[in-house]
Amino acid sequence: MSNGKEKNWLIVVGSMIAQLGLGTIYTWSLFNQPLVNMFGWDLNKVSMTFSITSFALAFSTLFAGKLQEKIGIKKLVTICGILLGIGLIASSKVNSIVMLYVTAGIVVGAADGMAYITILSNCIKWFPNKKGIISGLSVGAYGTGSLLFKYINGSMINSAGVLKTFLIWGIIAMILIVIGAQFLKDAEVKSVNLNSISNKNSFTVKEMLKTKEAYLLFIMFFAACMSGLYLIGVVKDIGVEMVGLNVSTAANAVAMVAIFNTAGRIILGALSDKIGGLKVIFITFAVTAISVLALSFVHLNFGIFFACVAGIAFCFGGNITVFPAIVGEFFGVENQTKNYGVIYQGFGIGAISGSIISSVIGSFKGTFVVVGIMCIISIGIIAMINPPQKVENKNRNTEVFRTVKQRA
Repeated sequence: MSNGKEKNWLIVVGSMIAQLGLGTIYTWSLFNQPLVNMFGWDLNKVSMTFSITSFALAFSTLFAGKLQEKIGIKKLVTICGILLGIGLIASSKVNSIVMLYVTAGIVVGAADGMAYITILSNCIKWFPNKKGIISGLSVGAYGTGSLLFKYINGSMINSAGVLKTFLIWGIIAMILIVIGAQFLKDAEVKSVNLNSISNKNSFTVKEMLKTKEAYLLFIMFFAACMSGLYLIGVVKDIGVEMVGLNVSTAANAVAMVAIFNTAGRIILGALSDKIGGLKVIFITFAVTAISVLALSFVHLNFGIFFACVAGIAFCFGGNITVFPAIVGEFFGVENQTKNYGVIYQGFGIGAISGSIISSVIGSFKGTFVVVGIMCIISIGIIAMINPPQKVENKNRNTEVFRTVKQRA
């Protein structure tokens, strides 16, 4: 029995190794200016690459569950690791912005998204009673990859140049993901606790989309992702423009975002197992709302700026970790990959919405006000949302849905 448990935890270790390699894509901001300097491309066009990566990442999750069912998680993640590595290696040979969009944007994003969501969902299936901490370990490793490679890729860009860095980065990421994949094994159905509400209420994607809760969770996830991803993209610029910090001091906020983002994933993931996922995201949305509204209306200094940035990053990391477990609680773990893949589209839309809203409004402060309003709306949703429950309708021989009045 203990040997079986040890094998299960090896799956977690493999998941963390693979997620470490997958998370390296969040160092993209380091490549923007060097590519502009080398090719003379417009900065906004170069930075658009990561928006394409994020959108491809989210969109690809819709197909990950089907592919995993056909070929298994080990083969799927191995293939994704190879494709991600090829995308980055091919980026070292780019000579046009369109080619960069294809290699570093579409190929890397799609491979990253399919591997990320299947690894995460598979871990949750193996440990249905420890969804929070397991999500925290898996997603925390993803965040750690971005933190470690901020320094690794930054150093390589300075010493070897931006194109050679793509080559080396691609090889390292491929090795990490492929090695981690070899420890993975598809979760067994019998490993799920048959007495858990999430298993008795196992929804297919079609069934999930018939519930109002699916759309309410999507709105919340969209708000959570928009707040975090918008901050990640502009945090250095906010420090310079709104606080008056010099460039080197403001750049420290980038490292702070990575550190607190990773910490939030681990700490809040574990906390959700103790007090429940909905209570955790109630707290994260409240803290995020206070932070973004402070950035909008309070006279900023060094301390206030970094405290708000740390709070938003910490909460974003926690939200990314806790939401998969909430989806499992609401709609069951049997179809976790497919169901979460649908809700996860809020990530891709959130990734581009912040930039679009900012360009329309024309200011950081106005955009943060919109984010704050979305967070307040999400708090209202949390106050009224409960897991749906399938109820057999004997007269029609069909199933209808009602809301569970008490929360797990």
